[in-house]
Amino acid sequence: MITIRFYRIYDIGLDIDLDWLEKELASSFSTARASFVRVRPTSIIMEIPPLLIRLGQCSVEKEGENFEFSVFARIFRVGAISLCFAYEKEDADFEFLENTALLFSEQEGLEDLFLSHLNTLADILKPHIRGFSLSPDFFEDYTIYHMDRMDDSIDPIPILAGEKIDFSPQVREEILKGSHSYTKHDRAIFSWDSALICDPETPTDLFDLIEFANVQVFELRYYDRELSRSMEKMYEDIAFADKLSFFKRRQLYRTIMTQLMQDNAALSEVTEKVNNLIKVTEDVYYARVYATVLKTLRSEQWSESVNRKIDMIQDNYSMLSDEVRIEHSNYLEWIIIVLIAIEIVMAVVERIV
Repeated sequence: MITIRFYRIYDIGLDIDLDWLEKELASSFSTARASFVRVRPTSIIMEIPPLLIRLGQCSVEKEGENFEFSVFARIFRVGAISLCFAYEKEDADFEFLENTALLFSEQEGLEDLFLSHLNTLADILKPHIRGFSLSPDFFEDYTIYHMDRMDDSIDPIPILAGEKIDFSPQVREEILKGSHSYTKHDRAIFSWDSALICDPETPTDLFDLIEFANVQVFELRYYDRELSRSMEKMYEDIAFADKLSFFKRRQLYRTIMTQLMQDNAALSEVTEKVNNLIKVTEDVYYARVYATVLKTLRSEQWSESVNRKIDMIQDNYSMLSDEVRIEHSNYLEWIIIVLIAIEIVMAVVERIV
């Protein structure tokens, strides 16, 4: 048996009340909450499990083969939407898995299916989420391949690399270093945009763990982009303010500072939620898997980029605050000088009179 899961993750930029949304959708759709079945409940902690919505079946024909997909979506409280197309075939071998993986390399041929179901999902959610909006062109994609047996004679590299060529030893080593096994009969290999899992049982827990790691990294990417936009607007506003008169400039500086303070507080809160989306505590194997996937997806670099931009916003806030304070002090000094000058003039006039 083989299983293939094609994921694409999007964001609507809003926190979502999943408990309320679940109640709203329960009467019309089949919904569920994520749960891990092969570990103790305390081993993996999710403060608010994502909401799963089943979207039925669809199919696509490619090179004479018909592929039937089960479609479902997960909604995360941080505003992430994960859309998944799952394909299963009972009597398939590794050769079929490899051919299918190369056929759909980089999820080629699935764009229209993802867009169609994304629009369907948007129509479902819009009435229940105020301010709902998303960009279909900005997403994270990931593919998980699974087969129910491990065979040391197979070569996993073409599946994970998306092409069948004579790879160099360095490329092979780079891909295979993200490998983990729990028993002698299973193996999981993680690359930057796909994973291959060989396990006699269907590893739904690993599927979910990999998906959550992708959501976490995608959210960091999303807010890194939002911070870049915020910083661009900040620099444009400061440049514009510098051309204004003293009073208008000081007023615009205060407006910019207020906006920066609000953005910084909101983004700091959101990134904290993203980084604590899920915690793997007692299970050593799952903790290593989660850490490996995050590392492979370059989570640390995105997190550093977000933190660096937040620090830059705080530095600019401090700079503007100092500028406003200095200008205010200079303004007061000029008032004092003028008042002293008036007093001197009045004293001279009195003497003359």
